[in-house]
Amino acid sequence: MSVVRLALTVASAAVAISHNPVVRAAVANPKTREVAIEATKIAAYNAGRLARVIVRPRTR
Repeated sequence: MSVVRLALTVASAAVAISHNPVVRAAVANPKTREVAIEATKIAAYNAGRLARVIVRPRTR
């Protein structure tokens, strides 16, 4: 699976999860919202690190 296809899959899964009523109720709480934002940033950073590890060997 290409990196672009994987990124699109992850993005569509995130959109689907965000439409869940339980997730929406949890994010309505300001403290939970901050925790969710921080967790999303950490996950995005780690996904970028993983993508660089996967892509770099192919470009050398």
